[in-house]
Amino acid sequence: MENFKIYKSLSGLQNMKWSITGKGILTGFVSGLLVVFYRIGIEYGTETSLKIYTYLKDQPLMILPWMVLLLLLGIFVYWLLKLEPMASGSGIPQVKGIVLYGFKIKWYFILLVRFLAGILSAFTGVSLGREGPSIQIGASGSQAAASKISKNKLEENYLITGGAAAGLSAAFNAPLSGIVFALEEVHRSFSPLVLIAATTASLTADVVSKYFFGLKPVLSYVSIPQLPVTLYIWLLPLGLLSGVLGAFLNKALLQSQVIYQKLPPIIRPFLAFMIAVPCGLFLPQVLGGGQNLIRISEEASTGILMLSVFLVVKLIFTCTSFGSGIPGGIFMPILTIGALFGSLFGVLLSATFVPGEYIAVFCVCAMAGALSGSVKAPVTSILLMAEMTGSLVHLLPVAACSFIALLSSDLLKVPPIYEALLERTMKNNSEAAESHKQGALLEIPVEIGSDASGRKISDISWPKGSLVAGVHRGDGDIIPNGNTVLLPGDYLVIVSSDRKYRELNSAIRALCHSK
Repeated sequence: MENFKIYKSLSGLQNMKWSITGKGILTGFVSGLLVVFYRIGIEYGTETSLKIYTYLKDQPLMILPWMVLLLLLGIFVYWLLKLEPMASGSGIPQVKGIVLYGFKIKWYFILLVRFLAGILSAFTGVSLGREGPSIQIGASGSQAAASKISKNKLEENYLITGGAAAGLSAAFNAPLSGIVFALEEVHRSFSPLVLIAATTASLTADVVSKYFFGLKPVLSYVSIPQLPVTLYIWLLPLGLLSGVLGAFLNKALLQSQVIYQKLPPIIRPFLAFMIAVPCGLFLPQVLGGGQNLIRISEEASTGILMLSVFLVVKLIFTCTSFGSGIPGGIFMPILTIGALFGSLFGVLLSATFVPGEYIAVFCVCAMAGALSGSVKAPVTSILLMAEMTGSLVHLLPVAACSFIALLSSDLLKVPPIYEALLERTMKNNSEAAESHKQGALLEIPVEIGSDASGRKISDISWPKGSLVAGVHRGDGDIIPNGNTVLLPGDYLVIVSSDRKYRELNSAIRALCHSK
């Protein structure tokens, strides 16, 4: 078997570790540079959209020509998405599909469509962020490099995951969040080799990002006071409600896609651009990802009524933008909606129970809670708040709110947003989800409580045609036989000559992952 020979040609996972370390630095540099250019374009587009709508408000006769321009732009974006459908929407589900199910994606078309359609859409002011697309751009840049330097499919997947981590790192100036995101969201399991790839790529991309954007955190909160322990009781309702908000966001975002599916594809981008027009004319604060709204939420100077208006409009505007399928992420809009909700919660409490100086703390906690309730990646949410705000004094309240929100969302039985989007992507793009080449090689951990845990290899019903070629345990490698007992924490290297990657991955995960 070709894959088996490839694996045996390595002296083990220890050697692959150092190979991935060096290659992770290279892919992190490539991915970081691409994301920096994309981030510059998106920020310039969003800032320009504010100027455009200010001009249109003063010159209403120019609104009609602007609408004609939006029509032409909508048709062009439609053509780009028809060229590469896998570049639509967030981009994170597509990255998960590459790593977990062997999606076949043309990285050069992804980069072309992401840059052109994404940046051009930013000039219209649609309520989408740069973070999800940055993750896919990072993964695509890494895939381009990995296709030349990786030795096998397994190593290539590690490097692509590292590129995804680099994308988040460069987009948010958040290297630790990028590392944890690769483990918690992309793979949803811990692997030493994934950790190495994500760490080297993420830290390298962070250096590249900081060279261009400086050391300042993305959200420069002026001063977040430490929440007194006596006020921790309010984290319980805030966490529960943030989780409900995150779950509701998932439902609304998914339903918006269903509504848009009933419309002809050619008019979907144009409709999203048109909805941005009244928002830009009458409520320009809701344009773009939402960093301006987060600053407003922190200060809470607009009053309850305007905070409520911002919250409702931003939520609806985000759904109408994302549902159309135009390239853009929901990471920042989710954080923005969470911040508005947290500010509203804090303002209501400040009237009777809580001093107003702690409103900013509730904003940060609700941001983490909404993201955790929607994405269901609580550790990433916690670290992201620490790195984006540049402060650790609120770490414990943020962590508490994040896990309470996760509980709340789980009780409502709402699937993680990117998992649900991945399922839809697989249904709508079946040709991308299937590998046409027979043969697969993957590494997968044995979890406590799984069917494989504590059993001999010979006693397990492995997929037909697959072979356990190696077991990585602790710091050593084991050449297994039928009597080898698999333990929780083992990392299996599985090869197959006649199974497609997606088929093998699904079957092995069913055996090795806890129920």
